[in-house]
Amino acid sequence: MTDDTKKKIIKWFWICVTAPFAMIMLMLILVWVFARIPSFEELEHPDNKLATQLLADDGRTTLTTFHIENRTYVTYEELSPYLVQAAVSTEDARFYNHSGIDMKGLGRVFVKTLLLHNSSQGGGSTITQQLAKTLYPRRELNSSIPGWSKVQMVWIKLKEWITAVKLERNYTKDEIMVMYLNSIFFGSNAYGIKAASQTFFGKLPHELSIEESAMLVGMVNKPTRYNPVLNPEKALQRRNFVIGQMEKAGCFDAMAREAGVKPAAVRDSLQGTAIDVRDYQVQDHNSGVAPYFRDMLRRTMNAKKPKRSDYQFDEDYVADMNRWENDDLYGWLNKHKKANGESYDLDKDGLRIYTTINYKMQRYAEQAVAEHLGSNLQKAFTSELRYKNHKPFSNDIDDETIDLLMRQARKWSDRYRTQKKDGVPEAEILKSFTVPTKMRVFKWAKDSHGEWVGATVDTTMTPDDSIRYYKGILRASFLAVEPVTGHVKAYVGGPNYRYFKYDNVSQGKRQVGSTIKPFLYTLAMQEGMDPCTKVTNISQSFIVGDDTWTPRSTDKAEWIGQTVTLKWGLAHSSNNISAYLMKNFGPEPMAQMMHKMGIQSHIDAVPSLCVGPADIAMYEMVPAYNTFPSKGVYVSPLIVTRIEDNQGNVLSEFTNRKREAISEQTAYLMANLMQGVVNSGTAGRLRGAYGLRGEIAGKTGTTNDNSDGWFIGYTPTLTAGVWVGAEDRQVHFQSLALGSGSNMALPIWGIFMKKVLKDGTLGISESDRFVAPAGMNLDLSCSGGDDDAASREQSAAEFYFE
Repeated sequence: MTDDTKKKIIKWFWICVTAPFAMIMLMLILVWVFARIPSFEELEHPDNKLATQLLADDGRTTLTTFHIENRTYVTYEELSPYLVQAAVSTEDARFYNHSGIDMKGLGRVFVKTLLLHNSSQGGGSTITQQLAKTLYPRRELNSSIPGWSKVQMVWIKLKEWITAVKLERNYTKDEIMVMYLNSIFFGSNAYGIKAASQTFFGKLPHELSIEESAMLVGMVNKPTRYNPVLNPEKALQRRNFVIGQMEKAGCFDAMAREAGVKPAAVRDSLQGTAIDVRDYQVQDHNSGVAPYFRDMLRRTMNAKKPKRSDYQFDEDYVADMNRWENDDLYGWLNKHKKANGESYDLDKDGLRIYTTINYKMQRYAEQAVAEHLGSNLQKAFTSELRYKNHKPFSNDIDDETIDLLMRQARKWSDRYRTQKKDGVPEAEILKSFTVPTKMRVFKWAKDSHGEWVGATVDTTMTPDDSIRYYKGILRASFLAVEPVTGHVKAYVGGPNYRYFKYDNVSQGKRQVGSTIKPFLYTLAMQEGMDPCTKVTNISQSFIVGDDTWTPRSTDKAEWIGQTVTLKWGLAHSSNNISAYLMKNFGPEPMAQMMHKMGIQSHIDAVPSLCVGPADIAMYEMVPAYNTFPSKGVYVSPLIVTRIEDNQGNVLSEFTNRKREAISEQTAYLMANLMQGVVNSGTAGRLRGAYGLRGEIAGKTGTTNDNSDGWFIGYTPTLTAGVWVGAEDRQVHFQSLALGSGSNMALPIWGIFMKKVLKDGTLGISESDRFVAPAGMNLDLSCSGGDDDAASREQSAAEFYFE
């Protein structure tokens, strides 16, 4: 072999060896120069749709989110160490030793991508490369030119390598790890590790166990195939594979030494545990804690400046205009802009909204509503439906009214609106409501923890029958407010948000019945009466135009004509005593008192106001009652304390408005008077059936035909109200025993308060007391019980009007 030949062989040898590397370097340079590579700023702020978090009053616990993608970032310190160990062991064993690209895995990537026509990562991508691909997803590769898709894939892969190197140069390994776990889609509408841990296990990331961490990491590349709910066997195999990788990486060595066993024994023990997904719940817009509150907050923040033409009553327009001008949260999204002039988007901008809701109280309130309706009240109502001719409507409702209600319900339904939009003739649309159809309907059931929850049942019925079925489901609302601060602590707008979107706390206005009477008694206290003032229990008549109106007495016959205390009158919800006060003070002063204490709805100042015909929202009634434990100061309800952007910069802070509505002495006298309702009157079940102790004041309310049941009660440290009724007032219990506020609404309050007191961590105790104002010296020894009703001559101590 000649020297020339040897030189040629050596020359071509080095050309063959170096050419691929030169080609790679040339392509990298070309990509760097000509390709669109993310800037550092873009790496810092990728175009992810961040969920807006609604945080509880502790500032840490997430109640729920606004989102398109349910994604919330966490910091490295908020991760379980098992998550990091599982990710490194399974996805990138040399994560802490490379600079973004693992040269050992590079060959496998080229072989699988170019030779085997597999455009996946082929097991060679590092965590940093996976992060680059997740932050900047690949577009669909389609080309009619043979082989061009491969060229495009190589080009994209090189871009990802460069991005990975930039990530490694600008971030620590811990920062890359947390960015990676925050960016992954885990299926079930869970974007990022926080959403995934909450969805599958009802936990925060730092609370995850080894098995749970391994399962979530195992889902990274194929979230549907390894979903433990959809494919439990495959998920178990994959989880156990991850646990095996962790054992090989030495993650169990310290644990094994401490237990005096081999790491393989720890591995086998972990692999032998079953996957527990009892707390699995997809975090969509229908689930989570406080969904009605979330919906109300969205409506509040999206509100536009009120127009008079949109309102029936001046009072409602004035109230909303007052909110627009004085409450920055009302219409916040229309009042505030980003620095670039764009509007904020609750679903994408990752805002942090700090609410006043207490997580535990909210859960207790939701549980109390479900427990009472699911275990007791709905069953009693369904049982009573058997005796109704046009169920669920009451027997005294005429056919014309029923037909009107059904026509309205059809036109409000999605079925009707969809067909109408598609141009289906009216006759065909209406006919479709009479055709039996397979469907799922709501029902109450117990979950795996033994708690009452909303569930579904498969059935076949006509859409008309489904309308009647849903009209027979009882609705409820609950609101709890803290005295003095006005902070809203719990908010439940209905029985189940997935099926009943209407918010009965702030959207719904219903007749308040006898819960209106404390406003009239407040007027009496202000004018010099006290709870032990005695009056005669006789009927009262009013001249109204050309007619005479006499309120129907609800008192037993033996009480009529007796001298009773005002505390007895309120405790027994006596219409005679309320009418007596109305006759002496008049409807206009009572309406003024209600407005002064925070009622913003239109009030007809008529004599019948004393028995509660007014339609008022729960969101007005509870804050008005909250004036009593707030020592006479009306405090507007506060639901949000501040809003931050996704970088933690404070955008807005909020406070509420306060004004003295009544004197401190009047507020104390009302607390004393209303305790008689609980101790000796219509709310006595709180003492008996629910065993509640301590000082509790309140008032039950029942409207005409038992259409609405109310109870609003308060302690020195919490005010809460409950309403229960059907969607239509023509659907109701026939008997007062079942349809009264003391049976429909009060039990929810009792269940809730039992849970709150048992918790012991919420600052509410049976030892809390209403404090009399300094210098007050009145004999308030009357109980409100039957001993306060006696047939005797009026004494000098009795109150009378000249």
